[in-house]
Amino acid sequence: MGSAAKEIASELFHLIRVYKDGSVERLEGSPYVPPSPNPDPQTGISSKDITISENPKVSARLYLPKTQQHDQKLPILVYFHGSGFCLESAFSFLFHRYMNLLVSQANVVVVSVEYRLAPEHPLPAAYDDCWAALNWVASHSSAAKDEPNKDPWLLNYGDLDRLYIGGDSAGGNIAHNIAMRAGSENLEDNVKILGTLISHSYFWGSKPIGSENDPNKPKPYATLESKSFASDPSLGHEKSFPSLVWSFVYPSAPGGLDNPMLNPEGPGAPSLAGLGCSRLLIVVAGEDELRDRGVRYHELVKESGWKGELDFHEDEGEVHGFHALNPETVKAKNLIKRIASFLK
Repeated sequence: MGSAAKEIASELFHLIRVYKDGSVERLEGSPYVPPSPNPDPQTGISSKDITISENPKVSARLYLPKTQQHDQKLPILVYFHGSGFCLESAFSFLFHRYMNLLVSQANVVVVSVEYRLAPEHPLPAAYDDCWAALNWVASHSSAAKDEPNKDPWLLNYGDLDRLYIGGDSAGGNIAHNIAMRAGSENLEDNVKILGTLISHSYFWGSKPIGSENDPNKPKPYATLESKSFASDPSLGHEKSFPSLVWSFVYPSAPGGLDNPMLNPEGPGAPSLAGLGCSRLLIVVAGEDELRDRGVRYHELVKESGWKGELDFHEDEGEVHGFHALNPETVKAKNLIKRIASFLK
């Protein structure tokens, strides 16, 4: 109510407003929901919130399947939520519901990372936070189990020989960049990433590719909120929604839209042969504005000579993030099962 009289300095569509007094207002996003220390009545999944680091502030929501034997070790998924690096949360309804469903299908321990958001914390803050969180998870391989910063769920049930990372949308972009970093920099205790999930990933670039070249065929980019946004082709590629998001969350990005963190084939981008994992699942949606970038990423990985096991999945006729937005549809359930199978 009080913000109506304040002067807007910048705005990303009708999602976020930054005011000249420095305050930020998020106009979209699902509500915060608490964890379920007792098993969730629908899925049987328990969850809790933990602090990984105080400076910078990095936290996570951990998920554990139905009660396990202490000698039964489970794969670990370190998950990075989506919504353009600037909306939503590991603690929000959409991603809490999605993680409960995925954990119940995959029977894995999940660490869903709460990283700092732009514009208060522009990129690369989110990348740094997620790398720190992954290293914290890897530190649980150490024999010193009495350290106060270690979590009993990971110590008792997590199998660090089956460590996965993944995410949707901006989270898929983070997963790619973390996997690239892991290919050139060791994690704690030299732990290795077994597999990476890159779903509906936010990749882009200064030059349009595929259907991005067709002014008569804009595709909806559905944020993981309640609305869908279609880029207006009459405004040009640099004014498309994915272009505006990058400028908003990483205004100082070297190379702009062709920064290698956004464009894996941009000038100076490292070879994808350096991906630091053994398995990779790439997921796209047929009516997603980002679909052709995901398809191109799959091609680039194949062309790079990367030595791992590569898999690709497309849901025709579906929009960006459909499985988190409407997880009860047949296609959403099938995709969650497909992801769960990759993690097993």
